[in-house]
Amino acid sequence: MLMTHPTGKYSFMVGIAPYSCGVVAEPGYEIVHATLVRGIPWRVGFQGIERFLESEGLPKDALCGIQLRCPAAHAMDGFIEFNSEYIQVLRDWKLNVGDFNPIARTNVSPHKNAPEETHLYAFAFVRSSRIARPTFVVAGAGELRDGTLVEQGIIRRGESSTDALQEKAQYVMDVMTERLQTLKGSWNEVNRINIYTVHPIDSLIREVVSSRIGNAARHGIHWFDTRPPVQEIEFEMDLRGVATELYLTL
Repeated sequence: MLMTHPTGKYSFMVGIAPYSCGVVAEPGYEIVHATLVRGIPWRVGFQGIERFLESEGLPKDALCGIQLRCPAAHAMDGFIEFNSEYIQVLRDWKLNVGDFNPIARTNVSPHKNAPEETHLYAFAFVRSSRIARPTFVVAGAGELRDGTLVEQGIIRRGESSTDALQEKAQYVMDVMTERLQTLKGSWNEVNRINIYTVHPIDSLIREVVSSRIGNAARHGIHWFDTRPPVQEIEFEMDLRGVATELYLTL
């Protein structure tokens, strides 16, 4: 379901309590993606985002996307516990729309040089713009059926063979395509595709991803040597179609 944010100048695809499935700017506005030059602890990061938005003359509800880097993949209970802390910060900012969380999110764990605590890696916000085409961010998703936070929902749980990884990646590609369609976007408008896995990706890209992304392939596919945020999930993706990329120190 796509829901219009009453004040944020964007619409979001309803997800689950910790995150929405993606966001798209309204006409006359654009979503800007901002990557931190250096990651900082996520709570401090929210303070930095607040200062940045104020400096740009933007309200808090211009925030529409968050990317995090966690120390290690969580057990499901630990992931749910972290989410409860994260959700409370969004509530303190009064970002929820009724019972729904509009903020898209990706949260993964670097295989090497992981932070000692969860860090803010990047964020996205909405500002006025004359850009004619829609701009959007699709939230991260792994091979967890229906977005339910239970281990039994993990596809081919405990498996990492080539065949299992291809099935996992195929499911994630289906999710990405569905989210794009709900956000009224298309693969041809995507200019950033991110894959998150510690497993070899050659066959996954050639046999699963490249055949389905259309002209987005001209921008390449970016691989992060990371684990998804929950143990036993092996493959995650997110993507976006934006016109402005920033690199900031908060």
